[in-house]
Amino acid sequence: MTERTGGSSLPYLGFSWFAMVMGLCGLSLAWSRAVPHWGPMAVRLSQGLGWLAAGVLVVLLLAQGLRWLKFPAAVQEDARHPVRHVFVAAFPSSLVLLATVWMAHHVVNPWIEALWMLGAIGLLLCTGVVLWRWLQPGLSIDDFWLGITPALFIPVVGNVLPALAGVSLGHPVWAAAQYGLAAVLWPVMLVLVMVRIGMRGLWPERMLPVTFITIAPPSVLALSGHQLGGPEVLLHMLWGVAAFFAALSFTVLVRCLRQPFGMSFWGMSFPLAALASLSLQLTPVDGGAQGLASAWLLGVTLAILALLGATLRGLLRGDLLGPEVTITSAVGPVSAPTVLGKS
Repeated sequence: MTERTGGSSLPYLGFSWFAMVMGLCGLSLAWSRAVPHWGPMAVRLSQGLGWLAAGVLVVLLLAQGLRWLKFPAAVQEDARHPVRHVFVAAFPSSLVLLATVWMAHHVVNPWIEALWMLGAIGLLLCTGVVLWRWLQPGLSIDDFWLGITPALFIPVVGNVLPALAGVSLGHPVWAAAQYGLAAVLWPVMLVLVMVRIGMRGLWPERMLPVTFITIAPPSVLALSGHQLGGPEVLLHMLWGVAAFFAALSFTVLVRCLRQPFGMSFWGMSFPLAALASLSLQLTPVDGGAQGLASAWLLGVTLAILALLGATLRGLLRGDLLGPEVTITSAVGPVSAPTVLGKS
């Protein structure tokens, strides 16, 4: 077992752990959209997953609060790291998604609205910080390209998430403004990711699961666009884009599975669940595509259950919370972020 700072594994509990909450919330929302297809069972599954996501969020918040008090340098290092800093946005994203889950079950109260507002503002701040870093004179070219991975979509394109519940909460203008920011920045970030691959090569093997994050932006842009009154043809167009990136991501799945399990695998969960939600949204109850959409949802559910099982086993064995390992990428030696876990 790897030696830990002061005998504690807490310093290595990075913000990437909030990807668990995002994945569980995404699956809960997918099952809520399956209600016309599956009936009351889908409601119960969605609510159960929502409560599980809320429980995980509370545990992580307590742990992060303790981490901040006892190991502030570790938190500051996360915020300064060329790769890890983007995962800070997984926290406000989790808040927005949890509020969206309860809105999907018609739970409306000031606490839900406050949760949504806190998350929406947090996403704006995270986006501003990411772009502000690019304008600083001390940023090296290597550090810039290290940070250009699909994980960058979390703080930047994450601004599309508030529209999922913002309209129902009575904030359509706010939601539309953040949606517009995400819609403008998504193609910019996508081009940067493609340029990084062409100029510097793919991200390290241990980070391959984050490739699946490319599925999330078109999926959530479609779902949020529907909430904002976008035309149905736009939803189908974006579904096609999401399906293409899903097919592209699955080409690296075998290479992903060859890697030891780490928290980077949770980066697959929310994108897959978002595509399931969109597929169910577009599938008529009595149409032939219903079976395909339901099969996808079941597959995603099994995948996320497998991630939960692997996470519990990793925690019991002490494999997930440890110091960084050095890996080699196209831009030279890189410290693998805590999101990867130990090798």
